[in-house]
Amino acid sequence: MSEKKSSFPRKALQARKLAKHKKPEFLRSESWRYSKLSESWRRPRGLDHKMRRKIKGWPPMVSTGYKGPKVARGLHPSGYWEVLVHNVKEVSEVDSKTQAARIAHTVGKKKRAQIIAEARKKKVVVLNAKEVKEAEEEGKEITEETEEKPTEKQKPKEKKVEKPKRKLAVEQKPAKKQESAKAKVEQKAKQKSKKAEKGVEKQ
Repeated sequence: MSEKKSSFPRKALQARKLAKHKKPEFLRSESWRYSKLSESWRRPRGLDHKMRRKIKGWPPMVSTGYKGPKVARGLHPSGYWEVLVHNVKEVSEVDSKTQAARIAHTVGKKKRAQIIAEARKKKVVVLNAKEVKEAEEEGKEITEETEEKPTEKQKPKEKKVEKPKRKLAVEQKPAKKQESAKAKVEQKAKQKSKKAEKGVEKQ
């Protein structure tokens, strides 16, 4: 019996795969005409729409005739039937051979950890365990960052180093200006004296 059970979902998945190859690619009407329209399927609702009326030459519309095999309907790609789990008690009811658990998004971190621990004991596959691990890793990174950064109380008080005052530089500048002004006055006085001597000599 166990051999039949294990081969059953595999056959169902193969049947679904074959059926998918035969299906056409359902495109949104006029998506090939306008770049603003995406190819994702939307049902045409227009009264005179050619696609809705199934006129020859227009792409096929989604309908019940294109359904997959009934055996594989609702089967997860891994080959398990999905069972939504909200607490530890529901995990024990899951059949590990044919079913896989999916933790509901409303379940908190604490209960998630308990569910995963119980699933490991019972050897039940948890389909969204990867998402839980990622969330835990993010939480650890945040705690590490907060531990590394010291708080305002823990921070050691840094001694304030007094910067040299700029008054000295300001004081030096006018002194230089005064010296240059004195030199100019002296030069002018010398020039005047030379001119005066030359005038005396001429006379």
